[in-house]
Amino acid sequence: MFELAPLDTELAAIEVIREVLVHQRRLRGSGCTGRICLRCIRHHRNAIAEAMTRGRTLEFLLPAFPTKSPNPAKVLGPLPDLAEELALRFLESLCERMAEVYPPGARILICSDGRVFNDLLGVSDESVTRYAHEITRMIDRIGATHLGQFTLDEVYPGADHAELRARLTASHGPHPDELRAEVRQGGDLVHTYRGITRFMVEDLSTPEYAGSRAALQRQCRELAYKVIARSRAWDELLAELFPDSVRLSIHPHPCSTRKIGLLLADTPDVWLTPWHSTAVDTGDGRFTLMKRAEAEAAGAQLVTARGRPSHLVLPRVHATVPVLATGAAHHER
Repeated sequence: MFELAPLDTELAAIEVIREVLVHQRRLRGSGCTGRICLRCIRHHRNAIAEAMTRGRTLEFLLPAFPTKSPNPAKVLGPLPDLAEELALRFLESLCERMAEVYPPGARILICSDGRVFNDLLGVSDESVTRYAHEITRMIDRIGATHLGQFTLDEVYPGADHAELRARLTASHGPHPDELRAEVRQGGDLVHTYRGITRFMVEDLSTPEYAGSRAALQRQCRELAYKVIARSRAWDELLAELFPDSVRLSIHPHPCSTRKIGLLLADTPDVWLTPWHSTAVDTGDGRFTLMKRAEAEAAGAQLVTARGRPSHLVLPRVHATVPVLATGAAHHER
Protein backbone atom coordinates (compact mmCIF):
# COMPACT_ATOMS: atom_id res chain seq x y z
CA MET A 1 0.00 0.00 0.00
CA PHE A 2 1.19 3.50 -0.80
CA GLU A 3 1.82 5.50 2.37
CA LEU A 4 2.67 9.11 3.12
CA ALA A 5 3.95 10.55 6.37
CA PRO A 6 1.36 12.74 8.17
CA LEU A 7 3.08 15.97 7.18
CA ASP A 8 3.52 14.77 3.60
CA THR A 9 -0.16 13.82 3.47
CA GLU A 10 -1.18 17.29 4.58
CA LEU A 11 1.02 18.98 1.98
CA ALA A 12 -0.01 16.57 -0.80
CA ALA A 13 -3.70 17.13 -0.04
CA ILE A 14 -3.24 20.89 -0.29
CA GLU A 15 -1.34 20.57 -3.57
CA VAL A 16 -4.02 18.32 -5.08
CA ILE A 17 -6.79 20.76 -4.17
CA ARG A 18 -4.71 23.63 -5.56
CA GLU A 19 -4.54 21.82 -8.91
CA VAL A 20 -8.35 21.78 -8.98
CA LEU A 21 -8.88 25.30 -7.68
CA VAL A 22 -6.68 26.80 -10.40
CA HIS A 23 -9.71 26.09 -12.62
CA GLN A 24 -12.36 27.06 -10.08
CA ARG A 25 -15.63 28.42 -11.46
CA ARG A 26 -16.72 31.17 -9.08
CA LEU A 27 -19.86 33.12 -8.38
CA ARG A 28 -19.53 36.88 -8.24
CA GLY A 29 -19.33 37.87 -4.60
CA SER A 30 -18.92 34.21 -3.63
CA GLY A 31 -16.56 35.04 -0.79
CA CYS A 32 -13.54 33.42 -2.43
CA THR A 33 -10.33 35.42 -2.21
CA GLY A 34 -7.16 35.27 -4.26
CA ARG A 35 -6.43 33.29 -7.40
CA ILE A 36 -6.63 30.11 -5.32
CA CYS A 37 -8.99 30.46 -2.36
CA LEU A 38 -7.39 29.34 0.90
CA ARG A 39 -10.78 28.91 2.57
CA CYS A 40 -11.82 26.48 -0.16
CA ILE A 41 -8.55 24.59 0.28
CA ARG A 42 -9.16 24.20 4.02
CA HIS A 43 -12.77 23.11 3.42
CA HIS A 44 -11.81 20.12 1.23
CA ARG A 45 -8.40 19.30 2.69
CA ASN A 46 -9.53 16.73 5.27
CA ALA A 47 -11.50 14.59 2.81
CA ILE A 48 -8.54 14.41 0.43
CA ALA A 49 -6.05 13.76 3.25
CA GLU A 50 -8.20 10.93 4.64
CA ALA A 51 -8.26 9.17 1.27
CA MET A 52 -4.50 9.63 0.99
CA THR A 53 -3.96 8.19 4.48
CA ARG A 54 -5.70 5.02 3.29
CA GLY A 55 -3.69 4.95 0.08
CA ARG A 56 -6.83 5.12 -2.06
CA THR A 57 -7.21 6.53 -5.54
CA LEU A 58 -8.86 9.93 -5.15
CA GLU A 59 -12.36 9.93 -6.61
CA PHE A 60 -14.09 13.03 -7.90
CA LEU A 61 -17.69 13.17 -9.13
CA LEU A 62 -18.66 15.57 -11.92
CA PRO A 63 -22.32 15.74 -13.02
CA ALA A 64 -21.83 16.88 -16.60
CA PHE A 65 -21.92 15.97 -20.31
CA PRO A 66 -25.73 15.45 -20.43
CA THR A 67 -26.68 15.95 -24.09
CA LYS A 68 -26.29 18.68 -26.69
CA SER A 69 -28.55 21.71 -26.56
CA PRO A 70 -31.46 21.30 -28.98
CA ASN A 71 -30.90 24.85 -30.25
CA PRO A 72 -28.89 24.82 -33.54
CA ALA A 73 -27.88 28.45 -32.93
CA LYS A 74 -25.68 27.21 -30.10
CA VAL A 75 -24.21 23.86 -31.22
CA LEU A 76 -23.13 22.01 -34.35
CA GLY A 77 -25.40 19.01 -33.86
CA PRO A 78 -26.70 16.40 -31.40
CA LEU A 79 -23.45 14.46 -30.90
CA PRO A 80 -20.25 15.24 -28.97
CA ASP A 81 -17.66 17.14 -30.98
CA LEU A 82 -14.35 18.89 -30.39
CA ALA A 83 -15.86 20.96 -27.57
CA GLU A 84 -16.42 17.79 -25.53
CA GLU A 85 -13.11 16.28 -26.61
CA LEU A 86 -11.12 19.24 -25.37
CA ALA A 87 -13.00 19.21 -22.07
CA LEU A 88 -12.31 15.49 -21.62
CA ARG A 89 -8.64 16.02 -22.43
CA PHE A 90 -8.53 18.77 -19.82
CA LEU A 91 -10.08 16.51 -17.16
CA GLU A 92 -7.62 13.74 -18.02
CA SER A 93 -4.68 16.14 -17.78
CA LEU A 94 -5.98 17.39 -14.42
CA CYS A 95 -5.92 13.82 -13.10
CA GLU A 96 -2.41 13.34 -14.48
CA ARG A 97 -1.20 16.44 -12.64
CA MET A 98 -2.75 15.20 -9.39
CA ALA A 99 -0.97 11.86 -9.87
CA GLU A 100 2.35 13.71 -9.98
CA VAL A 101 1.61 14.89 -6.44
CA TYR A 102 -0.03 11.70 -5.19
CA PRO A 103 1.10 8.54 -7.06
CA PRO A 104 -2.07 6.45 -6.46
CA GLY A 105 -3.66 9.09 -8.62
CA ALA A 106 -7.16 10.42 -9.13
CA ARG A 107 -10.24 9.44 -11.08
CA ILE A 108 -13.09 11.64 -12.27
CA LEU A 109 -16.43 9.89 -12.66
CA ILE A 110 -18.61 11.84 -15.09
CA CYS A 111 -22.18 11.45 -13.86
CA SER A 112 -24.08 12.18 -17.03
CA ASP A 113 -27.42 13.76 -16.16
CA GLY A 114 -28.86 13.75 -19.66
CA ARG A 115 -31.49 11.14 -18.78
CA VAL A 116 -32.49 13.18 -15.73
CA PHE A 117 -33.56 16.28 -17.70
CA ASN A 118 -33.88 15.50 -21.41
CA ASP A 119 -37.69 15.32 -21.58
CA LEU A 120 -37.87 18.86 -20.15
CA LEU A 121 -35.64 20.07 -22.99
CA GLY A 122 -37.52 18.25 -25.72
CA VAL A 123 -34.51 15.99 -26.37
CA SER A 124 -35.35 12.36 -27.14
CA ASP A 125 -34.11 9.48 -25.02
CA GLU A 126 -32.50 8.05 -28.16
CA SER A 127 -30.43 11.22 -28.53
CA VAL A 128 -29.31 10.96 -24.91
CA THR A 129 -28.29 7.34 -25.42
CA ARG A 130 -26.29 8.17 -28.55
CA TYR A 131 -24.59 11.11 -26.86
CA ALA A 132 -23.58 9.00 -23.82
CA HIS A 133 -22.28 6.20 -26.04
CA GLU A 134 -20.20 8.70 -28.04
CA ILE A 135 -18.74 10.17 -24.84
CA THR A 136 -17.62 6.68 -23.80
CA ARG A 137 -16.12 6.10 -27.26
CA MET A 138 -14.38 9.47 -27.09
CA ILE A 139 -12.87 8.67 -23.69
CA ASP A 140 -11.50 5.44 -25.16
CA ARG A 141 -10.28 7.07 -28.37
CA ILE A 142 -8.24 9.78 -26.64
CA GLY A 143 -6.75 7.19 -24.29
CA ALA A 144 -8.14 8.74 -21.10
CA THR A 145 -7.45 6.24 -18.31
CA HIS A 146 -8.61 8.40 -15.40
CA LEU A 147 -12.16 9.09 -16.61
CA GLY A 148 -15.34 7.07 -16.40
CA GLN A 149 -19.05 7.63 -16.99
CA PHE A 150 -22.08 6.85 -14.82
CA THR A 151 -25.71 7.36 -15.85
CA LEU A 152 -29.19 7.07 -14.37
CA ASP A 153 -29.69 3.95 -16.51
CA GLU A 154 -27.36 2.09 -14.12
CA VAL A 155 -29.37 2.93 -11.01
CA TYR A 156 -32.67 1.22 -11.85
CA PRO A 157 -31.88 -1.68 -14.22
CA GLY A 158 -34.80 -2.77 -16.35
CA ALA A 159 -36.85 0.40 -15.88
CA ASP A 160 -37.88 2.32 -18.99
CA HIS A 161 -36.67 5.89 -19.39
CA ALA A 162 -39.80 7.61 -18.11
CA GLU A 163 -39.86 5.29 -15.10
CA LEU A 164 -36.20 6.10 -14.36
CA ARG A 165 -37.03 9.78 -14.01
CA ALA A 166 -40.21 9.12 -12.03
CA ARG A 167 -38.47 6.85 -9.54
CA LEU A 168 -35.60 9.29 -9.09
CA THR A 169 -37.92 12.22 -8.37
CA ALA A 170 -40.21 10.21 -6.09
CA SER A 171 -37.39 8.79 -4.00
CA HIS A 172 -35.08 11.80 -3.72
CA GLY A 173 -36.80 14.93 -5.04
CA PRO A 174 -38.19 17.75 -2.88
CA HIS A 175 -41.94 18.37 -2.68
CA PRO A 176 -42.99 20.95 -5.32
CA ASP A 177 -44.70 23.18 -2.73
CA GLU A 178 -41.58 23.28 -0.56
CA LEU A 179 -39.46 24.17 -3.56
CA ARG A 180 -41.72 27.01 -4.63
CA ALA A 181 -41.75 28.40 -1.10
CA GLU A 182 -37.96 28.28 -0.99
CA VAL A 183 -37.69 30.20 -4.25
CA ARG A 184 -40.10 32.85 -2.94
CA GLN A 185 -37.84 33.37 0.05
CA GLY A 186 -35.07 34.61 -2.24
CA GLY A 187 -31.38 33.93 -1.68
CA ASP A 188 -29.13 31.76 -3.84
CA LEU A 189 -31.98 29.55 -5.08
CA VAL A 190 -33.86 32.41 -6.71
CA HIS A 191 -30.73 33.27 -8.70
CA THR A 192 -30.47 29.62 -9.74
CA TYR A 193 -34.16 29.59 -10.70
CA ARG A 194 -33.79 32.70 -12.84
CA GLY A 195 -30.63 31.41 -14.48
CA ILE A 196 -32.24 28.07 -15.35
CA THR A 197 -35.31 29.86 -16.71
CA ARG A 198 -33.09 31.99 -18.94
CA PHE A 199 -31.22 28.92 -20.20
CA MET A 200 -34.44 27.04 -20.87
CA VAL A 201 -35.81 29.94 -22.92
CA GLU A 202 -32.58 30.01 -24.90
CA ASP A 203 -32.44 26.26 -25.48
CA LEU A 204 -36.11 25.98 -26.47
CA SER A 205 -36.02 28.94 -28.87
CA THR A 206 -35.59 26.55 -31.77
CA PRO A 207 -36.79 27.04 -35.35
CA GLU A 208 -39.63 24.61 -34.61
CA TYR A 209 -41.11 26.74 -31.81
CA ALA A 210 -44.16 28.61 -33.10
CA GLY A 211 -45.48 30.28 -29.94
CA SER A 212 -44.88 33.72 -28.50
CA ARG A 213 -41.86 34.76 -26.47
CA ALA A 214 -44.09 35.46 -23.46
CA ALA A 215 -45.66 32.00 -23.64
CA LEU A 216 -42.23 30.38 -23.83
CA GLN A 217 -41.07 32.33 -20.79
CA ARG A 218 -44.10 31.17 -18.80
CA GLN A 219 -43.47 27.58 -19.86
CA CYS A 220 -39.81 27.78 -18.91
CA ARG A 221 -40.55 29.25 -15.48
CA GLU A 222 -42.58 26.12 -14.74
CA LEU A 223 -39.94 23.85 -16.25
CA ALA A 224 -37.25 25.50 -14.10
CA TYR A 225 -38.90 24.15 -10.94
CA LYS A 226 -38.79 20.64 -12.38
CA VAL A 227 -35.13 21.06 -13.37
CA ILE A 228 -34.22 22.16 -9.84
CA ALA A 229 -36.20 19.31 -8.28
CA ARG A 230 -34.56 16.68 -10.46
CA SER A 231 -31.13 18.26 -9.98
CA ARG A 232 -31.53 17.98 -6.23
CA ALA A 233 -32.78 14.42 -6.55
CA TRP A 234 -29.78 13.44 -8.70
CA ASP A 235 -27.46 15.22 -6.27
CA GLU A 236 -28.89 13.36 -3.27
CA LEU A 237 -28.73 10.02 -5.06
CA LEU A 238 -25.08 10.54 -6.00
CA ALA A 239 -24.27 11.50 -2.41
CA GLU A 240 -25.76 8.18 -1.27
CA LEU A 241 -24.01 6.10 -3.91
CA PHE A 242 -20.59 7.79 -3.66
CA PRO A 243 -20.29 9.14 -0.11
CA ASP A 244 -16.50 9.39 -0.10
CA SER A 245 -16.09 11.24 -3.38
CA VAL A 246 -15.15 14.88 -3.74
CA ARG A 247 -17.93 16.72 -5.54
CA LEU A 248 -17.22 18.85 -8.58
CA SER A 249 -19.72 20.93 -10.52
CA ILE A 250 -19.88 22.77 -13.84
CA HIS A 251 -21.79 25.55 -12.06
CA PRO A 252 -20.26 28.30 -9.89
CA HIS A 253 -20.61 27.72 -6.13
CA PRO A 254 -20.12 29.90 -3.06
CA CYS A 255 -16.89 29.74 -1.09
CA SER A 256 -16.26 26.70 1.12
CA THR A 257 -19.26 24.63 0.09
CA ARG A 258 -19.23 20.88 -0.53
CA LYS A 259 -18.93 21.31 -4.29
CA ILE A 260 -16.10 22.88 -6.26
CA GLY A 261 -17.20 24.66 -9.40
CA LEU A 262 -14.88 23.59 -12.22
CA LEU A 263 -14.31 25.82 -15.23
CA LEU A 264 -13.95 23.53 -18.25
CA ALA A 265 -13.24 26.47 -20.55
CA ASP A 266 -11.99 30.02 -20.25
CA THR A 267 -14.82 31.88 -21.96
CA PRO A 268 -16.45 35.30 -21.61
CA ASP A 269 -19.47 33.57 -20.03
CA VAL A 270 -18.65 31.34 -17.03
CA TRP A 271 -21.96 29.51 -17.52
CA LEU A 272 -21.05 28.35 -21.03
CA THR A 273 -20.38 24.62 -21.40
CA PRO A 274 -19.24 22.36 -24.27
CA TRP A 275 -22.77 21.03 -24.70
CA HIS A 276 -24.28 24.52 -24.98
CA SER A 277 -21.70 25.88 -27.41
CA THR A 278 -19.11 25.19 -30.09
CA ALA A 279 -15.32 24.87 -29.99
CA VAL A 280 -13.79 27.73 -31.96
CA ASP A 281 -10.20 27.80 -33.22
CA THR A 282 -8.99 31.36 -32.59
CA GLY A 283 -5.64 30.88 -34.31
CA ASP A 284 -2.47 28.80 -33.78
CA GLY A 285 -4.49 25.83 -32.57
CA ARG A 286 -5.93 27.67 -29.57
CA PHE A 287 -9.60 27.28 -28.73
CA THR A 288 -12.45 28.99 -26.97
CA LEU A 289 -16.15 28.21 -26.61
CA MET A 290 -18.75 30.31 -28.40
CA LYS A 291 -22.37 29.93 -29.41
CA ARG A 292 -22.47 28.77 -33.00
CA ALA A 293 -24.49 31.72 -34.33
CA GLU A 294 -22.16 34.25 -32.69
CA ALA A 295 -19.05 32.54 -34.07
CA GLU A 296 -20.51 32.31 -37.57
CA ALA A 297 -21.53 35.97 -37.42
CA ALA A 298 -17.85 36.72 -36.75
CA GLY A 299 -16.89 34.82 -39.91
CA ALA A 300 -16.05 31.42 -38.44
CA GLN A 301 -15.95 28.47 -40.85
CA LEU A 302 -16.96 24.87 -40.18
CA VAL A 303 -14.38 22.07 -39.90
CA THR A 304 -15.39 18.41 -40.06
CA ALA A 305 -13.60 15.39 -38.61
CA ARG A 306 -14.45 11.70 -38.96
CA GLY A 307 -17.35 12.63 -41.20
CA ARG A 308 -19.08 14.88 -38.64
CA PRO A 309 -19.04 18.59 -37.72
CA SER A 310 -16.13 19.15 -35.35
CA HIS A 311 -15.53 22.84 -34.67
CA LEU A 312 -15.33 26.32 -36.17
CA VAL A 313 -12.32 28.40 -37.19
CA LEU A 314 -12.26 32.17 -36.85
CA PRO A 315 -10.39 34.45 -39.26
CA ARG A 316 -7.07 35.59 -37.82
CA VAL A 317 -8.38 39.07 -37.08
CA HIS A 318 -10.61 37.58 -34.35
CA ALA A 319 -7.81 35.69 -32.58
CA THR A 320 -7.99 37.80 -29.40
CA VAL A 321 -10.99 36.10 -27.76
CA PRO A 322 -10.32 34.05 -24.56
CA VAL A 323 -8.96 30.56 -25.18
CA LEU A 324 -9.77 27.18 -23.74
CA ALA A 325 -7.80 26.51 -20.57
CA THR A 326 -7.15 22.84 -21.21
CA GLY A 327 -3.44 22.80 -21.77
CA ALA A 328 -4.21 20.22 -24.46
CA ALA A 329 -5.27 21.76 -27.73
CA HIS A 330 -4.19 18.72 -29.74
CA HIS A 331 -6.73 17.58 -32.29
CA GLU A 332 -6.45 14.81 -34.85
CA ARG A 333 -7.57 16.26 -38.17
